[in-house]
Amino acid sequence: MSLFILWLGVMFPLVFSPGPANIVFAASGAKVGVKRSMPLVAGVDCIFFLKSLIIGFGLGQALQNHPMIMNSLQMVGALYLIYLAITFIKSSAKTADNDAKTMGFIDGMLIQLLNSKGWLMVFLMFTLFTEQAEVNFGDYGILVLVLWLAVLNISMHIVWVKAGALLANLSSSERYAQALNLFYASSLLVVSIWLIIENKIWSSMGKLF
Repeated sequence: MSLFILWLGVMFPLVFSPGPANIVFAASGAKVGVKRSMPLVAGVDCIFFLKSLIIGFGLGQALQNHPMIMNSLQMVGALYLIYLAITFIKSSAKTADNDAKTMGFIDGMLIQLLNSKGWLMVFLMFTLFTEQAEVNFGDYGILVLVLWLAVLNISMHIVWVKAGALLANLSSSERYAQALNLFYASSLLVVSIWLIIENKIWSSMGKLF
C-alpha cells in the first residue's frame, strides 16, 4: 500500500496534467460526446500499454541508446498536433452531432505513438519504481506497475473526455462552441510549438543557420 501511494503521488500529476492527448480527449468529448470518444481512448491507451510492456521488460533500452529516434518521434508528433489543431479551427461550430468528425482508434494510436513525452513518462516510472516493485511483488513487479498505469491512464482519460462533454453541455450557443474549438486548437498549437522548440533536431537546424 505504501508503494502504491508513493507511485500514485508521482504518476497521477503526470497522467492528469493537460498534455496533448488529454487536450484531444476534452475536445473529442465536447464535439462528439463520451460514447463516441471511447475508440479514441482505446487507441491511446492501447499504445500506452504496449509502451509500458516494451520499456518495462527492457526493450526500451534501444530507444535510450538512440535518442534521435525519440527526437524524430517528437517532431513528427508535434506536426500531427498542428494538423489536429487546424481541423478544430476549420470545424463548424454548428455541425450536427452525427456529422461531426469523430477521432477514432487509429487517431488515438498515432497521437500516443508519436507522443515522446508519453515514452519519457513510462521511462521515469520504471526508473523510480522497478526495484521497489520487484521487492514487493517479486517476478510480477513490472507487470503490476504496467497494470497500475493502465488503470490510471484509462480512468483519467475518461475524466478528460467527460470534462470536455460537460463544458460543451453548459451552453449550446454557436459563439460558445466556436470559443471551445478555438481554445482546444490554441492549446494544441502551444504544445506543438513548445515540443518543436525544445527538440534537439530543431536546435541543430538553428545552429546551421
